[in-house]
Amino acid sequence: MDWMLLIKAAVMGVVEGLTEFLPISSTGHLILAGALLGFDDEKAKVFDIAIQTGAIFAVVLVFWEKIRGTVLALPSQRMARRFALNIFIAFLPAVVLGLLFGKIIKAYLFIPTVVASTFILGGLVILWVERWGRQSLQDAHPDDQARIVNVESMSPLDALKVGLVQCLAMVPGTSRSGATIIGGMLLGLSRKAATEFSFYLAIPTLIGAGVYSLYKERALLSLADVPLFAVGLVFSFISAWLCVRWLLRYISTHNFVPFAWYRIAFGAVVLITAQQGWILWQA
Repeated sequence: MDWMLLIKAAVMGVVEGLTEFLPISSTGHLILAGALLGFDDEKAKVFDIAIQTGAIFAVVLVFWEKIRGTVLALPSQRMARRFALNIFIAFLPAVVLGLLFGKIIKAYLFIPTVVASTFILGGLVILWVERWGRQSLQDAHPDDQARIVNVESMSPLDALKVGLVQCLAMVPGTSRSGATIIGGMLLGLSRKAATEFSFYLAIPTLIGAGVYSLYKERALLSLADVPLFAVGLVFSFISAWLCVRWLLRYISTHNFVPFAWYRIAFGAVVLITAQQGWILWQA
């Protein structure tokens, strides 16, 4: 195995883990990082999706007690069954729309300039939501006036709406976590509830995407690729575990405005460097 290739896999794993659960688009960062590293062929696209599983393992570890308790309580507790049903309902739109439009989106939208543009647009949306869309909640206790303060209080209709909002992230650069968190806040969820539901919803969504991608593109892969994927998974897991723990502390006292400005600045840099020819971003 080429050591340089393994180093690229480690870098991509860190990028995935640090960006998967922040509202800044892991897919967008992976596309840009892959373009810079020359790690963007068909196998690399499968790799990008597969290593999301490492990030999901980090979520499972952080929320293990909640997940374990819910699974054990399914036969006896109505609340546990409703929570599981809500996750399933929210997961379905991504399955349907992904199967219908996933191939077209990957063929035409997975390019750096599109990613940069959606970075900027998404940043503007976050700014609007945080500064104007929820003005009544910008005080010392931003969650006090939320309609839904915890994930257990969500109805199936709430879950469906969040699931539909998640589908916006099929456009690279939008951010799955950003769409579900910010969309959830607009739908009446508290910042904490929206963030936690985004974590839980990521488990079936990203595992399903990874398994489906590996199965569909299995002809591209061989046993020689195992070290490459293993390195990506490990680094994705470690960086995601650190990021999730940090984010849960961050949202208790902060909003998402800094991420919005980051998105806008980063997207502008990509567009300017591409326009001026300073960086030859690969399509």
